[in-house]
Amino acid sequence: QEQLVESGGDSVQAGMSLRISCKAPRLSQNAYCMAWFRQVPGKGRDWVAYMNGDGTTNYHDSVKGRFAVTKDNAANILYLEMSDLKPEDSAMYYCAADYFAYCYKHDTPYHVWGRRTQVTVSS
Repeated sequence: QEQLVESGGDSVQAGMSLRISCKAPRLSQNAYCMAWFRQVPGKGRDWVAYMNGDGTTNYHDSVKGRFAVTKDNAANILYLEMSDLKPEDSAMYYCAADYFAYCYKHDTPYHVWGRRTQVTVSS
């Protein structure tokens, strides 16, 4: 039973902005790493960005300067704020979490996942 719930995926035009959300109602506040991954058909999940337990963030080079990870600690919601979207950002986006002090850039260590949300960017 997943413990994360993503939402906010949509179809947008290139250059537009979109915010997707990941709610973690059953995880202890401020005690875990949360990350975003994305996947296109026929490929594995690629790391996009993460927020460590101490609030520091890291981004894949392809989204640096365009995407931002923020968190509402009171509501236990992680956001991925995406701007200047490009067609190559189109993918299924997954939220992942685990009780690491510092996050990983690959998906295998994470034990808690959401169901995903679709982002489609047209040119």
